[in-house]
This record gives sequence, C-alpha cells and structure tokens, in this order.
Amino acid sequence: MAKPESNLDALMQDPKAASLLKNKDLLKNLVQSPDTQRLMQLLSQDGSDGLKRAAASAAKGDAGALMGIVNQVMQSKEGAGLIERIQQAAVQDKK
Repeated sequence: MAKPESNLDALMQDPKAASLLKNKDLLKNLVQSPDTQRLMQLLSQDGSDGLKRAAASAAKGDAGALMGIVNQVMQSKEGAGLIERIQQAAVQDKK
C-alpha cells in the first residue's frame, strides 16, 4: 500500500509556503507575535476542542472544518485585520 503524502509534503510544493517553513527565525517571530497570539484566541474562542479537532482533521487531509473556523473569524473586522497584518509581517520579514 502506498504511503499517503503528508500535508507538510504538500506545503513544501508551494514555493511561498516552503520559503516560510525553511526560515525558522521568521516562522518563530510570526508564531510569537501578539497578532498571531490574538488570532489563536479568536480561533479557539468557543472553549471546546473544536480547533484541535479541526487541525487534526486538516493534518489528515480534510481541511474543511479548519477552513470553516478560519472563515468565521475572518468575518469579523478584528479577525480580518489580524490575518492581514500577519501576512504583511511575513512578507516584510522575508526582505
């Protein structure tokens, strides 16, 4: 039986994602940023294990639940702003 490709393998096929994943300092700065910390709070605000279950499903190839949570957060002005600032920080830090 063939071993299924992991999501990390798939991410490494995307040049932008691969560049980010290979830049450990940038990745560390992004993960530790106040914007990322606040985004994580918003993503897990329902208090259940929904985010953990959605992330586990995404790791197995089913990103539907995770995308639903992200889309819900992005509907808010705060959530959309956080994601935009995180994206901008990733681009600026690579320069």
